[in-house]
Amino acid sequence: MAAIAKVIVDVPTMQTDQPYDYLIPADLAAVVKPGMRVVVNFGKGKREVTGMVVDLAEEPEFAGEVKPIVSVIDLAPVLTPEMLALSSWLATSTFAFRITSIQTMLPAMMKANMEKLAIPVAHSEAVQAMFGQQPALNIADITDIVQLKQLMALEQAGEVETVYRVAKKGHAKHVIVIDSLVTEANHDEFLASVRKGATKQIALLDALLAFSNSQKRPTTTEVAAEFSRAQLNQAKAKGWLKLTEQEVYRNPYPEQFPATQPKTLTADQSQVVDQVVAAVSANRAETFLLEGVTGSGKTEVYLQTMAAALQAGKTALMLVPEIALTPQMVNRVKGRFGSQVAVLHSGLSDGEKYDEWRRIARHEVQVVVGARSAAFAPLDNIGVIIMDEEHETSYKQEDNPRYHARDVLAWRSRFHHAPLVLGSATPALESRARAQKGVYTLLNLPNRINQRPMPKVAIVDMRAIGAELQGDFSPALLQALQTRLDRHEQSVLLLNRRGFSSFVMCRDCGFVKKCPNCDISLTLHMDTHRLKCHYCGHEEAIPTTCPNCGSRQIRYYGTGTQKVETTLKTLLPEARILRMDVDTTKKKGAHAKLLKQFGQHEADILLGTQMIAKGLDFPDVTLVGVINADTALGLPDFRASEHTFQLLTQVSGRAGRADKPGEVIIQSFNPEHYAIQFAQHHDYEGFYQQEMFLRHQGDYPPYYYTVKATISHEDENEAAKAAFSLAKSLKSALGDDTIMLGPTPGSIARLKNRYYYQIVLKYKQPDHLVTVLNTLRDQVQTSSRQGFQISFDREPQSFI
Repeated sequence: MAAIAKVIVDVPTMQTDQPYDYLIPADLAAVVKPGMRVVVNFGKGKREVTGMVVDLAEEPEFAGEVKPIVSVIDLAPVLTPEMLALSSWLATSTFAFRITSIQTMLPAMMKANMEKLAIPVAHSEAVQAMFGQQPALNIADITDIVQLKQLMALEQAGEVETVYRVAKKGHAKHVIVIDSLVTEANHDEFLASVRKGATKQIALLDALLAFSNSQKRPTTTEVAAEFSRAQLNQAKAKGWLKLTEQEVYRNPYPEQFPATQPKTLTADQSQVVDQVVAAVSANRAETFLLEGVTGSGKTEVYLQTMAAALQAGKTALMLVPEIALTPQMVNRVKGRFGSQVAVLHSGLSDGEKYDEWRRIARHEVQVVVGARSAAFAPLDNIGVIIMDEEHETSYKQEDNPRYHARDVLAWRSRFHHAPLVLGSATPALESRARAQKGVYTLLNLPNRINQRPMPKVAIVDMRAIGAELQGDFSPALLQALQTRLDRHEQSVLLLNRRGFSSFVMCRDCGFVKKCPNCDISLTLHMDTHRLKCHYCGHEEAIPTTCPNCGSRQIRYYGTGTQKVETTLKTLLPEARILRMDVDTTKKKGAHAKLLKQFGQHEADILLGTQMIAKGLDFPDVTLVGVINADTALGLPDFRASEHTFQLLTQVSGRAGRADKPGEVIIQSFNPEHYAIQFAQHHDYEGFYQQEMFLRHQGDYPPYYYTVKATISHEDENEAAKAAFSLAKSLKSALGDDTIMLGPTPGSIARLKNRYYYQIVLKYKQPDHLVTVLNTLRDQVQTSSRQGFQISFDREPQSFI
């Protein structure tokens, strides 16, 4: 029997990024398993830390004293063997610490300071003996090994479950359940003890008899309208009932979703479904790239593919890119699969995420739909994996571990021998190139399911408007909006910039108010009358005089969704406008609420940032307007054209999705740009060929792999020295086929009072570079003075 536990300790530094040997006490030898969290004594002294058991061994790897495990946190593994293996791969491929990768997989309520409680879910004699009248036991308070072993046995028998209660955060949700002790045999006896005229007591007695006959266990909340808590307590004292505390799941979607039936597929859809279902049946880890124009019915393909996986006794995992997409997608998935669905995304509370995670881990659901973090959902026996809008940059994690959800899903696809479907109207160039090479299987949905043509796209040259321009609106766009108002149709307006104005500047001396912590101008927000930094969160009052020269010529420059909304209300006073951006969707459920209002025709115009550009399906939207198509084109980013084309194509697809024809008006100061021209004609293939040519000329992905190394320090000189030292080491370690750009200061050289330098590497041989970078990362962190931070970002979405 294994006597040694290999433990990754929760100390995320280079020196501790390895498993440590700990002795498993004899009393725990039968219960400690990989995937369980433990408390261990780490380092010198009596410092206790948590850690994750990642493996077991019969003998320690090194000679010398082996410390014993102090205590066990979990009564059962919280990570499966699959997740433990995935954490190892994730740490290596993203240059992250193993413990950081492990923590990424667990819900927040299992990562913070918490109480570990054991709660009975059965009423056996063993449970009664262990708990008595206590509704829960704090596992940390149990020091008797015999009692702990008994508790573990009850957990494994399904009579006890572990609940994590986070200090000063959410708690497991509990209700008080009424267990009636009134039966046909004792009802009259109890009734005889009730004084005449006590109608409430008689009614309660009759209700309790009805509960017994129907085997119903209502909560005190459910009967609160008829019987007070005091009356229930009196009945408990008389022996009529028992009150039991019971944990219940939080339900992030309590509303009922109308059940839907599978739709009749078009010939193109049927061909796609048949190919994917064949891979499901054959347990084949094949990656499909589903390129389907907007409105071509990709969602129905997803649903019927998932249904086939469930029919085969397997589970299904589906990712959507942003929370704004989730409400409509949840409606459709829950409408098709009902209570079999669990949802995971950042809009849920910690408690809701924890409960959904547990439903998945306990095999109580067969379908998971969610955003990026759902890639780690503890689903077992996966039959199909789907990634909608696979080109979206939000699938890339910006903090450690800097993974791309597409890579995680590909790993899980291989592990489960399940097909992976990547869907998009505008696939990422890397994905489309892999399909062209045969690495992915290309599937096409070239037509809309309603057989209507794609909406007509008109481009307005803003350089030629002159005095006719009203705010940010050309006459053509204003007239089109008015026409929709007259017809009682709806419009969508896109401006990919939130806030009121981009910056505040003095017209006399040119002073621009900047963030004191970052090298970036502050953004004006008129709803709060504050200037805000979107990077560090700093905010301050709007100045009335210039801090530099004292002039009162302070003016607002640029535009934002708030400013456009204000202008629009002046130009079209009869229009009902909904604004959807980060500022209006901070509150929980705000996305779904706004979309529901728009879907119920409580607004004529939906104005928003890129979150409105994809996934939304409203039959009465016949006009899409793009206020300024050039917001991303001017960025020094090799993906700027690709992102612009994708955004314009996606938002154009919101128009004319039902019976009414759609129209798109794009305002641009660069109307001849190829990204805008190809978007006008919905020509993805033409854009792909043009962009691939330019990428090849510039030695950019997908012709090269890339890594961005970032070095930061509170002292600018120290950051620069470390960056040039790293560049020197890289030059000597890498081959001639690797291109190095930099070191250069970051595009925003100072963020949160730290100075940033970066190096970009373009390379052909990924395996060699991963080894070199992991070695260099360790060397830099070992030799650097305190205060340095270094990170490697594999396949960054941007070099700025």
